[in-house]
Amino acid sequence: MPRTVMITGASSGVGLAAAEQLAAKGDQVIVVGRNPRRLGAAMAQVRAAATGPEPDEFRADFESLDEVRDLAAKVLAAYPSIDVLANNAGGMVGSYVRTADGFEATVQGNHLAPFLLTHLLRDALRGGRVVNTASQAHRGARVNPDDFTGSAQGYSSWRAYGAGKAANILFAAEAARRWPDITSVSFHPGVVRSNFGTGAATRFFYRFAPFLTTCEKAGALLSWLTTEEVTDGAYYVGHRVTAPDRRASDPELAAKLWDASAAAVGA
Repeated sequence: MPRTVMITGASSGVGLAAAEQLAAKGDQVIVVGRNPRRLGAAMAQVRAAATGPEPDEFRADFESLDEVRDLAAKVLAAYPSIDVLANNAGGMVGSYVRTADGFEATVQGNHLAPFLLTHLLRDALRGGRVVNTASQAHRGARVNPDDFTGSAQGYSSWRAYGAGKAANILFAAEAARRWPDITSVSFHPGVVRSNFGTGAATRFFYRFAPFLTTCEKAGALLSWLTTEEVTDGAYYVGHRVTAPDRRASDPELAAKLWDASAAAVGA
């Protein structure tokens, strides 16, 4: 029987590659993206690859928590049981932006929105798996559960992104402790050739640096993590469990982040 696999941030890059690969294996793939044009183009590729059920699509912008709530409601109406949720959406904001929900855009898009989405889908995910796309950029980052708003003064897009990725790792580990009926992991996809980043220099690097990982290879790792036996709560680099930065390994910080995040989004 086909698995139901939901992938956010799947209108391009790693998420799109994984969606194509899993659809080709016969899974029921649910593609979530933000930009309608890119989502439409992505769906054409995923449908062309599919060997099983017709792939489905939903649009949501994670800088709006109301859109996340609406997304969850629509998905649950169509799919009461979900085998895998790949929290892959996220990215970097070039300058300080405060969302309509009152949070700094990077922490909302990378952590608070997927945290809320996972909670809303929690019952449908019983017996299933959550895979969170993190990054080695988390190393050295500082997560502050007491402040999801920040300020424009001294804002750094890289620091904000690193903190968001550290939060992904902490979330996966804490979910493993709190939700024993759901397997939760996080992973580093590699330094992927993509449209990632802000500013001309960063975008040039992520498109043309010679040692970058392809989206197909990173997508294959995501696909593998949805399928194979994995260590609950672990952080993967490649196919190996890897110790994250000590701050991202702190269970007290993970618990505090969980409680603060739940209060912030009303989960």
